[in-house]
Amino acid sequence: MNSKLYCLLLEYLKDSSRSDRELAKILGVSQPTISRMRAKLLKDGIIDHFSAIPDLTKIGYEILAISFVKFNVSNIENMEQGTKNWVQNHPDIIFSARCEGLGMDAVTLSLHKSYAEYKQFFSKNKFEGADFASEAHFVLVDIKSGIAKPFSFKYLADKEKTEGINKFLLCLHQ
Repeated sequence: MNSKLYCLLLEYLKDSSRSDRELAKILGVSQPTISRMRAKLLKDGIIDHFSAIPDLTKIGYEILAISFVKFNVSNIENMEQGTKNWVQNHPDIIFSARCEGLGMDAVTLSLHKSYAEYKQFFSKNKFEGADFASEAHFVLVDIKSGIAKPFSFKYLADKEKTEGINKFLLCLHQ
């Protein structure tokens, strides 16, 4: 990725709601150039999509559930596709991936509006996932009781600017 694209990516990580005109001024290029660069970032899959990060408590969510699962190896043939289908059919799951550590094989993050809603989710899925999971552990995060550092990619942009300062400086001088 060239330095201008890299710098545009960092600007999007900080605040993707800014206009092409504003970003063009920051990066010292034309507005149509920003439009072409954005299209390239999307086409190349560097940016999957643009999305807002809401204050979850203001839209009614109270719990972030972090679930760790150990797979049932006796059913390994069907497990991969079955788990992919399962997570796709649960919109309250916002992230799911394979993992290592604590003897677990996968992790999911899900959001719930109340403890009662979480318990309903857990009870329902305990039976649905029984063919694929031999063990599961959960951590519940009360997101209403105070968050030390809110979820945002702007921290990653700051880190990239600090660690990749030479790349960033190239961007400013092109």
